[in-house]
Amino acid sequence: MVSSKDVAKHAGVSQTTVSRVLNTPELVKPKTVEKVMKAIEDLNYIPNDIARSLVQKKTGIITLISGPLHNPFFVDTTTAIVNYVNARGYKVNVYFGTEDNLHSIYNAVLETKADAIILSSMLYQDDLFFTLEKLGIPFIMFNRKHQENRHFVEIDNVQAGYLAANHILSLGHQSLCWIGGPHQMSTFFGRYHGFEKALKDHEIEAKSVPAFFTNTNKEDIEKAFEELLKLDRRPTAICAATDAIAIEILNLCLERGFQVPRDFNVIGIDNVELSKHHSIALTTVGITSEENLGFLAIEKLFEVMEKKSTCIQQTESVKLFPRNTTCKNELI
Repeated sequence: MVSSKDVAKHAGVSQTTVSRVLNTPELVKPKTVEKVMKAIEDLNYIPNDIARSLVQKKTGIITLISGPLHNPFFVDTTTAIVNYVNARGYKVNVYFGTEDNLHSIYNAVLETKADAIILSSMLYQDDLFFTLEKLGIPFIMFNRKHQENRHFVEIDNVQAGYLAANHILSLGHQSLCWIGGPHQMSTFFGRYHGFEKALKDHEIEAKSVPAFFTNTNKEDIEKAFEELLKLDRRPTAICAATDAIAIEILNLCLERGFQVPRDFNVIGIDNVELSKHHSIALTTVGITSEENLGFLAIEKLFEVMEKKSTCIQQTESVKLFPRNTTCKNELI
């Protein structure tokens, strides 16, 4: 196991300096802090007291690392997880991760005692996965999967992307586009792959179909929408990788005087509660059973904590939920 002595040697400093960086970094020169933190990252070092606190004593606390609340999917799943955990007599430490704050969140989580971790922030290639496995703390990912293919509950993202595109194409829309998210996340990568498969089955070259890959915030989605409006051949349908993206597209259409589905068909993926609202009525793809993915994941995490299961690998089937934002292309 890596020790602070190994970190000191790797960084070319004393053990005392390593201790100061960990406990009072504000009193250490920035260059030295940077050097020590790089050594810690290179060696995957976890201070002994932190490691012990994570694996020794029960705390009655579950740590949840959710996604940003501008995405209604995370509103739904966070609510389901917190309610379930509280019903089981536990408390929840909740963190809402974004692209900018994940590193600090991970540090905070590893410094805090908890009985288990449930998270939706894991990248497909993420060193945190191995850190958690080494610590032996129960954890599960929801809506995300690591390349190691363990400890996850997800929907069939490839099939979800396929069904979304196939629905649009079956309505006669040959001019369509994709608005998605970062492919470092299994969710977005899988959904776009399914979208491409549907294009191929309809004998459409994927390279000929506009695709916009955003960081999923409002500004980036708006930028993508502005770009698609400038295309020589404006799409008649928009496939969004999430309901959150799709709902933002609906709002942008209304702001600019477009009517959905007359001017644009819009379809999402996730079947969040907000998509069912009659004022939105978003056509989407979601879990066949209509269960909440966060609820399914936290149930499985407790099975692991109670040693009823060891390694969760669960992929939920999906289906189309046709509503009011898609219709047959009247031009065919």
